[in-house]
Amino acid sequence: MSRRLDKLDAERQKRLFESAAEEFAAHGFDGASLNRILEKSGMSKSSLYYYFDDKADLFTTMIERSLAVLFKEIGGFDPTALDAETFWDAFEELYRHAIAVVDRNAWLVQFGGMFYRLRSDPRQGSSTGRLFRAVREWVALIIARGQALGVVRTDLPQSLLIDSTMALLESLDRWVVANWSRLERTEKDAMPQKHIALFRSLISAPSTGDAR
Repeated sequence: MSRRLDKLDAERQKRLFESAAEEFAAHGFDGASLNRILEKSGMSKSSLYYYFDDKADLFTTMIERSLAVLFKEIGGFDPTALDAETFWDAFEELYRHAIAVVDRNAWLVQFGGMFYRLRSDPRQGSSTGRLFRAVREWVALIIARGQALGVVRTDLPQSLLIDSTMALLESLDRWVVANWSRLERTEKDAMPQKHIALFRSLISAPSTGDAR
């Protein structure tokens, strides 16, 4: 996120992001008009391009802000507070809270779909990379903590564990975004246990006597 944005006062930021959210929700990423966003927010085009590179940058920044709100609503998460007994249970609980928040804010799924379509576009997807870099840093902290606790494997390079975890995380996220509206309540309720089990199978430390 551009540090220039910090210079924009809170009320004008709020007006801009609310206008942008309405526009993207109504017209999708491709159909969204910067001119309509500017008209609704009362911001000039020169000001917009001072704070953002383009429409993709504005949209990605809005997603980052939305995720910050989402994590605040879910509750704080401190990897250093994890212990060996509660390590995996903590992620299941975090996942359950996330599902409850998404259930109350269906637009998050809609915006998630737009985000991944943007990410797949080689012409405009580069702005999504900074969000994944931030997630990667978070994943690295979690893996390091898990290894220190003895619950994450150490027989593979840490960079490979991070890459593998990121690949699974994105695959699951894309699948959930694409299928959310078709999932039954029981399927959503089962996701925390089933999806975290995939991560456990991928990176958990072998148990005593395991031949891996």
